Amino acid sequence: MTYKKKIIYLSTLIAVLALLYTGSLVFNPERNNNKNASYIWLDPKFAGKIDRITLNSEEHKLELIKKKDDWFVLHNGSEYPARKARIEDFIGIFTSSSAWPVRASGASSHARFALEGETPRLSMYVENSIYLDILLGKDDKTGREIFVRRFGNDEVRSGNNLFISYIDGTAASWYNLRFFPESENGKISLEDVQRLSLYNEGETIIITRANGSWEVSGVNNPDLKNIEDYISIVLNSEGDDFLDSVNSNDPGLNHSRIVIEFGNGKITTIRVSAADENKNRFAHVSGSNYIYAIPLWVSSRILRNAANFEKQ
Repeated sequence: MTYKKKIIYLSTLIAVLALLYTGSLVFNPERNNNKNASYIWLDPKFAGKIDRITLNSEEHKLELIKKKDDWFVLHNGSEYPARKARIEDFIGIFTSSSAWPVRASGASSHARFALEGETPRLSMYVENSIYLDILLGKDDKTGREIFVRRFGNDEVRSGNNLFISYIDGTAASWYNLRFFPESENGKISLEDVQRLSLYNEGETIIITRANGSWEVSGVNNPDLKNIEDYISIVLNSEGDDFLDSVNSNDPGLNHSRIVIEFGNGKITTIRVSAADENKNRFAHVSGSNYIYAIPLWVSSRILRNAANFEKQ
């Protein structure tokens, strides 16, 4: 074979292989299915604009609303602070690209996937306009994926069902139960505290910031690391639930008190009840109407005596 013929032969072979490769990309069903599997439910540019979320199922109805930069849970006619980080993570599930392959495209398939009714249903709004509205069906045979479809759309997709823990969670799972909700995103911290006064079991302990350190009334040799840990614990403490059965003016809340004075002049008081027969307490934080149910392990961390601050 001459050199010229070899060049022609090789060029032809390369052209044929290129056509075969291109054809495999275009007509490969598996590749097309994988491409089809990658899906985003909600345009990411709307993530920060979502201001209302409704979760409706046969068991319960839950509504989350955004006011300025804060989220709240509407439940049983009352409004409670919500965990902003949890809601942002939840919205992120639908603004991120992940595997949601199409499983069916006709209305006749909806009954098979438990998607023929109007619940369970998730809706996200921007200024009273729905930007995401999906129905949630049953799990697949593996129990790892769930079938879903957009409301008003016949197309059925399936994907990871981990987000169902958000849907099936109780109202309390969305609550921001911190005594200082703003501590969740770092707006307040140990550095903001100038003085903490603890009134508990007839004892008064006053912790004061002084010359870059701390002074503790009634404590000769204070454990500075322990003191700072304690203040941080108080700032980040949270309850188990909110109580509707107790009024903020209830005198039972005056059993113990923690008064915190901040560098900006703000003063916040935490009032705590005596322990009930189950050793649980309830608490109220000034500036709000919320009553927190707090378990024994929380109250034992925030209600201490002077001996706890002595260096061992």
